[in-house]
Amino acid sequence: IKEGNKMTKPLPKWIMYRYSVLWNKFGDKEFSHNDAFKTLNKDKMVSITLSELRQNGWLEMKLNPNDARKRVYKLKSPDQAIKEMEKDE
Repeated sequence: IKEGNKMTKPLPKWIMYRYSVLWNKFGDKEFSHNDAFKTLNKDKMVSITLSELRQNGWLEMKLNPNDARKRVYKLKSPDQAIKEMEKDE
C-alpha cells in the first residue's frame, strides 16, 4: 500500500485515541471500514476518523481487490509516523 510520500502530521487528541484503539487491534495488518466500525464500538465518526488519519498521513488506503467499491486500510506504525514528523521539521 503506497499513497505517495505524504509526511505524517500530528493528530488531534480525539483522532489519536481512535488511532491507538485501531493500532492495538490491527497493528500493521490490513482491515476494512466495517472492521474499524466494529473495533471502535460502532462509533458514528469512523468514516471521519479514517479520512482524517489518511489526510494526516497515519493511514494508507487501497481498493479491495475483490470488490472495487470497498477500501482496504492499513495504519502506519507509531514509530514510522513519528520519524516522518521529525523529517518534516
